[in-house]
Amino acid sequence: MPRRLSLSAYRGMWLFAMFDLPVETPENRRDYTRFRKTLLRAGFMLLQYSVYARYIPSEEAAKVHRDAVRRAVPPKGQVRIIAVTDHQFGKMEVFLGKKEEPPEDPPRQYMLF
Repeated sequence: MPRRLSLSAYRGMWLFAMFDLPVETPENRRDYTRFRKTLLRAGFMLLQYSVYARYIPSEEAAKVHRDAVRRAVPPKGQVRIIAVTDHQFGKMEVFLGKKEEPPEDPPRQYMLF
């Protein structure tokens, strides 16, 4: 019998890419734009300025995306990658001004690529 994929909130995770990149020179700005576009093409979404996140169904899938981010890191600046479980992500408190909002939902279906 084939193994069934678990959709547990502890198995699924959110992969964060957080960065501070210089933008003083035209070359810096190109590197910044290239890095940001790489994140968007890889399915990351903007959470806040310089903070992007992507839902990942498993640690195995996260490795692929971590490697893609590592390869795209520009020569200057700082990039951090961290994963949190979907359960932990769901406990995030989000405020828009004084109004509290729920955190983003994971995608309703898996993206196949």
